[in-house]
Amino acid sequence: MNVLVIDVGGSNVKILATGQTEARKFASGPTLTPEAMVAGVKELAGDWAYEAVAIGYPGLVQKGVITKEPHNLAPGWIGFDWEAAFGYPVRIINDAAMQALGSYESGTMLFLGLGTGLGSAMVVEGVVVPLELAHLPYKKGTYEHYLGKRALERLGKKKWREYVETCVSQLTAALQLDDVVIGGGQIKVLKELPTGCRPGHNSNAFVGGFRLWEPGRERFTATT
Repeated sequence: MNVLVIDVGGSNVKILATGQTEARKFASGPTLTPEAMVAGVKELAGDWAYEAVAIGYPGLVQKGVITKEPHNLAPGWIGFDWEAAFGYPVRIINDAAMQALGSYESGTMLFLGLGTGLGSAMVVEGVVVPLELAHLPYKKGTYEHYLGKRALERLGKKKWREYVETCVSQLTAALQLDDVVIGGGQIKVLKELPTGCRPGHNSNAFVGGFRLWEPGRERFTATT
């Protein structure tokens, strides 16, 4: 099956299809509606062959359905008919969960995306478990308040790195993890990764999108 994978971000929409070696992208931002996203993807992927679509969405997705509007894009994503828009079957998953699925190797793995906010997801014996760690209480705020981009600007590099190390250590112990993958744009600020962690790569989001259409992952389809 030829799959078109779409990674929707606050700054860019990136796409890759089965058999292609180089991703393509176009700018997103606060004016991007789902209609504009679909139009942009169709134009950019006009010479690619595909028969199914996987979308990584920067917001809350439950059982393959978008349930919360994105923070950094225009509204209108809840209830949008993706299959009618693309004319192909569509499966949707949170963007951090899609990257987690693409990063997974074995056991119980936690993915943390250190970006503008804090993306998170687990994969347990091959099963994706989306998380919302960003908004859980931590100290005098939330995990995102100490690990997001604004925290880096507020705390400075040294203190921010200490919080990353501490939080990863606590989560590893609490969740009994075998593996931790850290990705996102702020990973470049870390001098070294916390003990027991490995780096994530943006390309893993595409791997996750392709895996989303493997047999046995039907529960992520947008029509259920």
